[in-house]
Amino acid sequence: MTDDNVLELNDPGQNDPLQAVLREGARKLLAAAIESEVASFINQHGGLETDESKAAVVRNGYLPGRTIQTGLGDIEVKVPKVRDRSGSGIKFNSSLIPPYLKRTRNIDEFLPWLYLRGVSTGDFTEALKHLLGPDAPGLSPTTISRLKQQWEQDYRNWSQRNLSNKRYVYVWADGVYSTVRMDDRLCILVIIGSDETGHKELLALSDGYRESEASWTEVLMDLKQRGLKDSPKLAIGDGGLGFWKAVAKCWPQSDQQRCWVHKTANVLEKLPKAMQPRVKEALHNIWQAETREKAYEAFDHCIERFSPKYPKAMTCLAKDKDSMLAFYDYPAENWQHIRTTNPVESVFATVRLRTAKTKNCGSRTTTLAMAFKLMETAQKKWFRLRGYKLLAEVIAGVQFVNGVKQHNTDRKQAAA
Repeated sequence: MTDDNVLELNDPGQNDPLQAVLREGARKLLAAAIESEVASFINQHGGLETDESKAAVVRNGYLPGRTIQTGLGDIEVKVPKVRDRSGSGIKFNSSLIPPYLKRTRNIDEFLPWLYLRGVSTGDFTEALKHLLGPDAPGLSPTTISRLKQQWEQDYRNWSQRNLSNKRYVYVWADGVYSTVRMDDRLCILVIIGSDETGHKELLALSDGYRESEASWTEVLMDLKQRGLKDSPKLAIGDGGLGFWKAVAKCWPQSDQQRCWVHKTANVLEKLPKAMQPRVKEALHNIWQAETREKAYEAFDHCIERFSPKYPKAMTCLAKDKDSMLAFYDYPAENWQHIRTTNPVESVFATVRLRTAKTKNCGSRTTTLAMAFKLMETAQKKWFRLRGYKLLAEVIAGVQFVNGVKQHNTDRKQAAA
């Protein structure tokens, strides 16, 4: 078979009758919508007249034609001009095709989405020419470079926002490492908060020297300086001492909950692989217990059972006994959310994907801005906390025992 017999199905230059019909239909609909828009504008100002009793606002031809990038390819548009003969400064700007618009909003959102998901700047033209056409402008690496500059400015603005009207019930904190240079690892300190309505949002994102007390203290003090007056009721984090020392200093009223995922991993790594499933099951029996008393029993049983052969693993488990079970003092509906730092860990999978794709050549500022945009995008899909209606009572200081709200009679019985 010769080269002439080969059909290049993906050739963007090949005529596609269906695509051409759709593009022509879109062009006509857009033109009709703009004409309707300008007619409504002129009718709105129909009462204005010149000194000669003529209409003050009239049609005046068209602006030079231009093209707009859309999902159907480039579409040609002509925006009408309007003349104000009264000298009042009345101007017409189409809400559909505002000045300087080059591409539809979905394309503007699609470009950074591709970059953040791992498509390198040099691959954009090849990846998008089948969607926007081979001669579509604005797909060069400089387009993404400009976007990254805008992301950095967005991150700076977000980092300086006022927090005086915010109140968080729970916060999740973790340090995530990302390589920004071949020999330089960046520790990104992340805090996610849940407000009194149960909505989770990114609260802080900064870089630090590992997960030291000084780095975490700087992050928490910055939040207070920007207006976050009230401490969260519960802080959830891993076993890093730096964060907990900072919490004790800046948020002394906050309860502390160690992450069960991190604790399980720390315990299991001190065991032979053959024993890990059995110990993991014993650990699950602790945090899955219905009451704190049963959890303590399972805790003591696990340590008594495995300490003779694996003392290092059980010492690791025993040192955080009280803080591992702090969630029992909060509504049972919230337990699945507050036992681990999964809200932080899950969204950072895409950050690691992006830094791996760029072969670790990003700068500190670019990495922080990119992590911010990724988490900002992910935040739109975060689920609301179960049992969010109880959070107002948590803030008000209502007591919960083993996840159950305590009424006055219950408190008297508990005291007796």
